Order: sequence, then C-alpha cells, then structure tokens
Amino acid sequence: MRRKIIIFNPRSANGKHRIPNSILQVGASIHGKYEYVFVDGNLEENPWQTLENYFKTGEFSYFGSTVMPGPQLRQAIPFTKKIKEQFPDVITIWGGYFASNQYKVSLNSGYVDYVINGPGDNTFPELIDTLEKNNLENLTSIKNLIYKNEKGEIIKTAVEALLDQDTLPKFPYDYLNSFYPVRNYLTKTFMGNTTLSYHSSMGCPFSCSFCAVVPIYNAKWKGMSASRIYEDVNYFKEKYNIDAIEFHDNNFFTSKKRVLEFSELIMNDNLSYWGEGRIDTINMYSEDDLKLMRKAGCKMIFLGAETGNDAVLKQMNKGGTQTGQMIKDFVLRMKNADIIPELSFVLGMPAPTEKEVYKQILWDINFIKEIKQINPNAEIIIYLFSPVPTEGSELYQQILDAGFHFPEKLEDWILPSWENFDLRKNPLTPWLKPYMIDTIKNFETVLNGYYPTVSDFKIKGYKKTFLKTISFLRYKSGFYKFPYEIKTMHKIWKYRQPEIEGFYTEQ
Repeated sequence: MRRKIIIFNPRSANGKHRIPNSILQVGASIHGKYEYVFVDGNLEENPWQTLENYFKTGEFSYFGSTVMPGPQLRQAIPFTKKIKEQFPDVITIWGGYFASNQYKVSLNSGYVDYVINGPGDNTFPELIDTLEKNNLENLTSIKNLIYKNEKGEIIKTAVEALLDQDTLPKFPYDYLNSFYPVRNYLTKTFMGNTTLSYHSSMGCPFSCSFCAVVPIYNAKWKGMSASRIYEDVNYFKEKYNIDAIEFHDNNFFTSKKRVLEFSELIMNDNLSYWGEGRIDTINMYSEDDLKLMRKAGCKMIFLGAETGNDAVLKQMNKGGTQTGQMIKDFVLRMKNADIIPELSFVLGMPAPTEKEVYKQILWDINFIKEIKQINPNAEIIIYLFSPVPTEGSELYQQILDAGFHFPEKLEDWILPSWENFDLRKNPLTPWLKPYMIDTIKNFETVLNGYYPTVSDFKIKGYKKTFLKTISFLRYKSGFYKFPYEIKTMHKIWKYRQPEIEGFYTEQ
C-alpha cells in the first residue's frame, strides 16, 4: 500500500486568509496518484495537534510544507523538528522561497530531508515515486531538487525549464473544500466583497539584484493563457459569486497581449482586479490599453519603484529602462487612467560611506513626496533593504564585504530580529545605522498619517481627516522625529501596513 502524504501550509499572518495556492499546486501534482491531506495552519485552532493525530495513525510517511520567509517559519521550523523527533521515519520535504534560497541551513538542520527548488509540478511527484520505489540512485535525475547524499554532501540537481502553464493540472479546489470551506478564503477587501487570490504565471523575466525570485527562476517567465485564467475565474464567479481578484504573480503584466485579452474576457463580469508589475513594462502600454484595463476592473497595480535615484537603480540591476523621471511620468499616467499605483520603495542600499547611505535615504524621502504631489492617490510602501541578492553579483560581494551574514542555524530564523528582517522592517545590515532606520520609519509614520492608505477601508471619513490634520505640520515642514501622536492613533484604529499584512480584510 502506498504511503500517504501531508501537505502543510504554515500560518502566515493574522486576519482572514487567502486561498493557499502554494499547497494547492503541490496537491494538483499528485492528485489521483497518491492519497494526501491538506493542513492549513491559518485555519487550524491547533495545527500541531492535527498533524500529530495524522502521523499517529501510521498511515502518513511524507510531510511536505511550503515555507516562505517571515511568519510561516514560526510553525514550519518547530513543527518539522518535532515531526523528526517523534516520527523519525517520516520524510520531510520543504518548498517555497525560503527553502529554495536558504537550502543550506535548511538541510544542515538535520530535520529537513529534501528541498524543492522552485516549481515542484514534476519534482514532487517524481520524488515521491523514487522514494516509494527506494530507487535513491535516481535522485540526481530529478530536476529542481536539493538534498544530501550518503556522504553528507549537498546535491543540487539541474534546474527545469518553466513548464507550459496551460498544460498543468487544475488546482483541486473541491478537494480543498472537503478540509476547509473555500468560501472562508474569499474575503472582503479593498478590491471587493468576495476576493479571490490567484496565481496565473511563474517567474519574472528580470534579474533585480535584491530580489529572492531571481535565484529560483533565472529571469524566466511563463504564464497561463487569458482563456485558461478565465476558466478558473468563471468557476469561482459561478460557484462563489466573487467580485474581485488579487493576482499574486511575480509579474502579472509581463505580457500585454495576455492582459488585454483577459480584460476583454471579464469586461462584462463586474469584477475588479489587482496585480503586480513593473513600471517600465506597463509604461509601454498605450492610453487606450490602460483605459481598457480600467474599464475591465483593473483598480490598483503594485509596482516596484524601488528608488527614484538612477544611480541606485543601476546598483539594483533592475534591467529594463526604468528611471526616476519615468516613475514621475508614470504615476501621472496612472492618475489620468484612474488606476491606483501602489509603489514599493527599497531604502537603505549599501554605499561606500555612511554619509552616502544617509544621503540616498533623504533623497528618496523627498522623491516620494514629489510622487505624492504629482498623484496624491499613489500608494507608497516602504521597505528597508534586506539582502537577498544573487550569489556572484556585484551587490552580493558588497554585502559580504560590509560584514553581513545569514544565520547558520535554522532555529535562529524564528528569532524576532530575523523575522523582522524577512518582513523588511529590520535589515540587520551593518551599513544601515539606527538613526537611519528611525528616519525612515518616522517618515513612513508621518506619510501614512498625512496620506492614509486607501486600501484600509476602515480608515475613512473623520478618521482620515483627523490623521491628515495632526500630520500636516510635520509633513510640510519635514519634521518627522518622535511622531507619537500619529502612532497612537494608528494603534487605536489598528492601521494596516500593506507591506506587512497585505490588504485589510474583514473577519
């Protein structure tokens, strides 16, 4: 009898949660081939008890977990360790960005047996097949796999080319529903009353030196066709009456042809949608293209502005044609198209001297204020630079020379300081001094007071007016120190920062 598999989604954040696409993708790869169960740490009152009860039956021999940086590590690390301690014969398999990028510390922990490096559509079922047949000599032929051989050496197999996304099996939504009601994942957000979280592509065709996606996909991208996306959207509209979609692709807008075709398909469906893209990519869309997207329901786009400083943009190796002036011109185009640009900035890049680091930070603070003057509706998300650069890049050498290093023990990743690092709120970088961090965070507080995010639909009316009033003098004068009055109101009203918690959702 084939042994059963647990596919685990560790808890990611507080609030109402999105459909767990990562574990659905794993489930789809083995559906109808192996028996498996889903365990979602977000919806389980006691996820460890649920896992333990499954293993105690003696029927489950494999534990597969998606592992993203940040909050998911709080369950992924201790749970995987306890599984190895209590059920030593269970084979543990990790996937996700953290596992792929931090595979050495994961495998050296002694309780992670295998790492799926990137997409596991073929890798996961092939690994299970090989282990079931005990043909360990075939492990080297499985692509996208990282493991330790009998000598204790880490083996990293060849990377598989991205697959045709239309040929992949559909996600087992009905099967997920037998464990957790799918309707519970479709929540009210800024985008709509019943919001679907969806992935329609893999990878990104660019190689930004600060991005965790680059080492996994090597600047490659593959997307579903517009018609294939629409099949799933139509399924959710008919069955659950969704009215909004969040596309959590690394770069949803890579193919203009696909975006416009999809927009045409949903034109009369009364749906709104949000996705992630690049400014220099979408800037090549015509005014008519943008109007079509908006008419079809494109309400907001998340965009990596990163910095308005052209020299720092070059340091980030973003590729493409993005410049500071392009960012300014683009946010004006978005204003005219009535699409909200949600711009992320990465502050605190390394520089030859402390003075230059701080000068770059102040420069970008003023640039952000220019953006808000051009388009007050532009959403601003600020991250502190947290090194996840591509090995061998110039930036990678810079951070090594500056004395930065990642934890050598897996358990250290769940320390509060490293969790904040993953959330890009505490970079632990030697070149970014405490006063610089204070400057960035204080400015962010004042900015979010004067321009409260529109995506938090709780902060409106008199609340928004009051925040703007108490922040006025600070914002206009550039006095950002000790903004305790704004922080107090943010705390009382439970102000949500999208970079940490995503869109506000109603319970």
